[in-house]
Amino acid sequence: MIGSTRQVQVHAYGSPVDMRKGFDGLSAVVAREFGRDVLSGDLFLFVSRNRHRAKVLFWDGTGLCVYAKRLERGRFASLWGEGRSSRLELTMSELALFLEGSLLIGKISLSPPQLVTK
Repeated sequence: MIGSTRQVQVHAYGSPVDMRKGFDGLSAVVAREFGRDVLSGDLFLFVSRNRHRAKVLFWDGTGLCVYAKRLERGRFASLWGEGRSSRLELTMSELALFLEGSLLIGKISLSPPQLVTK
Protein backbone atom coordinates (compact mmCIF):
# COMPACT_ATOMS: atom_id res chain seq x y z
CA MET A 1 0.00 0.00 0.00
CA ILE A 2 1.00 3.60 -0.42
CA GLY A 3 2.67 4.67 2.79
CA SER A 4 3.47 8.03 4.23
CA THR A 5 4.90 9.22 7.52
CA ARG A 6 3.18 12.60 7.16
CA GLN A 7 -0.38 13.73 6.73
CA VAL A 8 -1.34 14.08 3.08
CA GLN A 9 -4.56 14.93 1.31
CA VAL A 10 -6.18 12.52 -1.11
CA HIS A 11 -8.10 14.12 -3.97
CA ALA A 12 -10.45 11.83 -5.91
CA TYR A 13 -11.55 12.88 -9.38
CA GLY A 14 -15.31 12.43 -9.60
CA SER A 15 -15.51 11.60 -13.33
CA PRO A 16 -14.28 8.58 -15.25
CA VAL A 17 -10.76 8.85 -16.64
CA ASP A 18 -9.13 7.14 -19.62
CA MET A 19 -6.78 4.66 -17.93
CA ARG A 20 -4.38 4.84 -20.88
CA LYS A 21 -3.22 8.17 -19.41
CA GLY A 22 0.20 8.06 -17.82
CA PHE A 23 2.22 10.51 -15.78
CA ASP A 24 1.77 13.49 -18.11
CA GLY A 25 -1.91 12.91 -18.91
CA LEU A 26 -2.88 12.48 -15.26
CA SER A 27 -0.74 15.48 -14.26
CA ALA A 28 -2.67 17.57 -16.80
CA VAL A 29 -5.98 16.46 -15.24
CA VAL A 30 -4.66 17.46 -11.81
CA ALA A 31 -3.64 20.91 -13.04
CA ARG A 32 -6.79 21.52 -15.12
CA GLU A 33 -9.51 20.01 -12.92
CA PHE A 34 -8.07 20.35 -9.41
CA GLY A 35 -6.04 23.51 -9.94
CA ARG A 36 -3.32 21.94 -7.82
CA ASP A 37 0.37 21.27 -8.23
CA VAL A 38 1.03 17.56 -8.73
CA LEU A 39 4.38 18.05 -6.96
CA SER A 40 2.64 19.07 -3.70
CA GLY A 41 2.91 15.56 -2.26
CA ASP A 42 -0.86 15.05 -2.21
CA LEU A 43 -2.38 11.92 -3.74
CA PHE A 44 -4.76 12.01 -6.70
CA LEU A 45 -7.18 9.13 -7.36
CA PHE A 46 -8.66 8.33 -10.78
CA VAL A 47 -11.10 5.57 -11.79
CA SER A 48 -12.03 4.10 -15.18
CA ARG A 49 -15.55 4.29 -16.61
CA ASN A 50 -16.26 0.58 -15.97
CA ARG A 51 -14.75 0.92 -12.46
CA HIS A 52 -12.44 -2.09 -12.91
CA ARG A 53 -9.27 0.03 -12.83
CA ALA A 54 -7.96 2.78 -10.58
CA LYS A 55 -4.77 4.83 -10.51
CA VAL A 56 -3.23 6.99 -7.81
CA LEU A 57 -0.74 9.67 -8.88
CA PHE A 58 1.66 11.11 -6.32
CA TRP A 59 5.02 12.81 -5.88
CA ASP A 60 7.26 10.92 -3.45
CA GLY A 61 9.85 13.68 -3.17
CA THR A 62 12.11 12.41 -5.94
CA GLY A 63 9.70 11.68 -8.77
CA LEU A 64 6.13 11.04 -9.85
CA CYS A 65 4.67 7.63 -9.03
CA VAL A 66 1.58 5.91 -10.41
CA TYR A 67 -0.04 3.18 -8.36
CA ALA A 68 -2.40 1.16 -10.56
CA LYS A 69 -4.89 -1.52 -9.58
CA ARG A 70 -7.19 -3.68 -11.71
CA LEU A 71 -9.97 -5.67 -10.06
CA GLU A 72 -10.49 -9.15 -11.45
CA ARG A 73 -13.93 -9.43 -9.80
CA GLY A 74 -16.30 -6.69 -8.75
CA ARG A 75 -15.95 -2.96 -9.24
CA PHE A 76 -14.59 0.00 -7.38
CA ALA A 77 -17.13 2.31 -5.73
CA SER A 78 -18.60 4.92 -8.05
CA LEU A 79 -17.12 8.33 -7.33
CA TRP A 80 -19.45 10.07 -9.76
CA GLY A 81 -23.17 10.32 -10.11
CA GLU A 82 -26.10 12.64 -10.08
CA GLY A 83 -25.71 15.50 -7.65
CA ARG A 84 -22.11 14.67 -6.76
CA SER A 85 -19.17 17.01 -6.95
CA SER A 86 -16.56 16.42 -9.63
CA ARG A 87 -13.99 16.14 -6.84
CA LEU A 88 -13.89 14.43 -3.46
CA GLU A 89 -11.41 14.61 -0.64
CA LEU A 90 -10.57 11.37 1.12
CA THR A 91 -8.36 10.41 4.04
CA MET A 92 -5.56 7.86 3.64
CA SER A 93 -7.78 5.34 5.47
CA GLU A 94 -10.63 5.97 3.04
CA LEU A 95 -8.24 5.57 0.10
CA ALA A 96 -7.08 2.23 1.50
CA LEU A 97 -10.70 1.09 1.91
CA PHE A 98 -11.51 2.25 -1.62
CA LEU A 99 -8.59 0.31 -3.11
CA GLU A 100 -9.68 -2.77 -1.12
CA GLY A 101 -13.12 -2.57 -2.72
CA SER A 102 -15.32 -0.87 -0.10
CA LEU A 103 -18.56 0.35 -1.66
CA LEU A 104 -19.14 3.06 0.94
CA ILE A 105 -16.42 5.42 -0.25
CA GLY A 106 -17.89 8.56 -1.81
CA LYS A 107 -21.42 7.77 -0.58
CA ILE A 108 -21.04 8.69 3.09
CA SER A 109 -18.31 10.38 5.10
CA LEU A 110 -16.36 7.67 6.89
CA SER A 111 -14.06 9.98 8.83
CA PRO A 112 -14.88 12.66 11.37
CA PRO A 113 -14.01 16.23 10.37
CA GLN A 114 -10.37 17.16 10.91
CA LEU A 115 -9.68 18.77 14.28
CA VAL A 116 -8.60 22.37 13.83
CA THR A 117 -6.78 24.03 16.73
CA LYS A 118 -6.13 27.74 16.93
